[in-house]
Amino acid sequence: MPDSPSPSAPTASVSAVSAPAVPPTPPVPLSALLAREDLGLRLIAGPAEPDTVIHWAHTSEMADPYPYLLGGELLLTAGVHVPDAAEGSADGTPGADRADGPPGYFDGYVARIVAAGGAALGFGLAPVHDTVPASLVAACDAQGLPLLEVPPRTTFSGVARAVWQLMAQARLAELRRVTEAQQSLAAAAARPDPVPAVLRQLARRVNGWAALYGPEGTELAHAGRLPAPPEPPRGADRSATPAPAPRPAPDTLAAPGTGTGPETSTAPGTSTAPGTGTGPETSTAAGTAETSARRAPAGPPRTEHRAPAGPPQTTAQAPAGPPRTDPHTPAAPATPEAVLAELAWVVRPREAQGPAPASATDTVGGVQLTAYALGSGQGFVLGVAAPRRDPGDHTIASVASVLLSLLTGEHRSAAGAAHAAALVRLLLGAAPEAVAPLLGGERWTVVHARPAGDGPAPDAVSVSALAAALGSALVDVEGDVVRVLVPGDRVPAAQPGWTLGVSAPASPHEWTAADTQAARALARARATRAALVRHGDRSALTDLVPPADAEAHAQALLAPVAGTPALTETLRTWLSLHGSWDRTAVALSVHRNTVRQRISRCAALLDTDLDDPDVRMELWFALREN
Repeated sequence: MPDSPSPSAPTASVSAVSAPAVPPTPPVPLSALLAREDLGLRLIAGPAEPDTVIHWAHTSEMADPYPYLLGGELLLTAGVHVPDAAEGSADGTPGADRADGPPGYFDGYVARIVAAGGAALGFGLAPVHDTVPASLVAACDAQGLPLLEVPPRTTFSGVARAVWQLMAQARLAELRRVTEAQQSLAAAAARPDPVPAVLRQLARRVNGWAALYGPEGTELAHAGRLPAPPEPPRGADRSATPAPAPRPAPDTLAAPGTGTGPETSTAPGTSTAPGTGTGPETSTAAGTAETSARRAPAGPPRTEHRAPAGPPQTTAQAPAGPPRTDPHTPAAPATPEAVLAELAWVVRPREAQGPAPASATDTVGGVQLTAYALGSGQGFVLGVAAPRRDPGDHTIASVASVLLSLLTGEHRSAAGAAHAAALVRLLLGAAPEAVAPLLGGERWTVVHARPAGDGPAPDAVSVSALAAALGSALVDVEGDVVRVLVPGDRVPAAQPGWTLGVSAPASPHEWTAADTQAARALARARATRAALVRHGDRSALTDLVPPADAEAHAQALLAPVAGTPALTETLRTWLSLHGSWDRTAVALSVHRNTVRQRISRCAALLDTDLDDPDVRMELWFALREN
């Protein structure tokens, strides 16, 4: 027979081929195959569950097909292997040309298919059998294996071709879904709020929930909704649905396959999604190992069959977690949020315990959980909760993790050690001019930034993204203002979602003045609602006056208001905005009446008319020099 192997042929295939560059082919719902009118297939036994899927079609007339199945097949047979005395007609009448044989043949036959992970059985009518044997129908009903009646007009090759056509359609749809998700994630990364936008798109594409965890394990941002537990099968006793079982303490997490902890992977892209034809998947939702394949009945030992799905997966021992305060206290029932935070801790790098796995998966109450360590190496982790793990979901989550790695990284590269050395020298009393060469340049630009409009105060993730966009890791956050020291050879550009004030390039001994310039430029940008304002660095009339004379004149002219910084700063801002009360109030974050009162006080103390343009010019000159 065509299915008979040679004596030396191996009976199992090992997953040792290269990982595919694209998501694996999705399985085909059995309902889609039954809906094909050209095939005329009819489900006559077994469960009619909508989530039953098949991965391929296989024809075999072996009495024991177990060694030749990989799991997930639609097994097609014409009943050639059936002994003469083993069957009766579908209505219970023994076949006319068959004698009573030993009972239980079809029970054992179906049990072996179920043990091998077969998805369904198709029985062809004619030329061997006119009807499906009743004992086969009973065996499939008893063991929960869908049984299809294949009419005489439908060939097995036609069924196989239909399966592959449906798989090709599903494959195309999956590739389209992944491509659209990649495009939407890339567009989200370019938004003013890139991290929340990427999380929102990821949650939408996987129909679940996505969260970003910081190096300390705190949840920095999340999007989407946690998936609801799957509904029990129609007609099942809902009260008998088990609740999530208590999980073991974090310090008892064990290696994958032991049923006591999450499965971890040491390389991205090596996790196995359910429904990819790669064999049983271990789930640790309740602290016990559950496999998607049914247990094999008593029989000869079997070598596990696995479909090629990439290089052999390497698993890592889950590192010990923080000790429980009372090991005798019963653990609370696991929740998806708690387990996902635990997985984030598992993949977070810890130097003392060696390299951490790149990803870890678990299942709680039917919700698929995955944690990805971001490539920035700073301890950020992406957590994803989805109602299922479709073949393309891992690819989509991997794209999101790459984008988030870029958005959360410090981008210090090889200059990190030099920056640390410069900080140490400054703390030990070195002058800025002495440490500037360690930072990589002689002239630097100071940038002050605030979220545009009435946006929320900047968080660590958005600040890191801004620094990366400006090309510098030298960042300081003070209140709602972010200060960035940018190399002078880089020209800061406007950033979506931010309002920027940029100083003129300055050498180290001028950094204090440059910081003041950036602060004033930011105030002017906010007042004029501009995305970016630069401090002018071209030659001016002030260059015609010796600095010492200009400073002495400024001190004498501004002496009446010099003791009140609020007055001088209000006067400076008011003059820079051409006497606009409203814009000055916005720039100083005060009421417009306060601005009027301060300007009136300045006019009285200076004993001058502030409506005179010559007076304004002289005061502006003095304020710039003071």
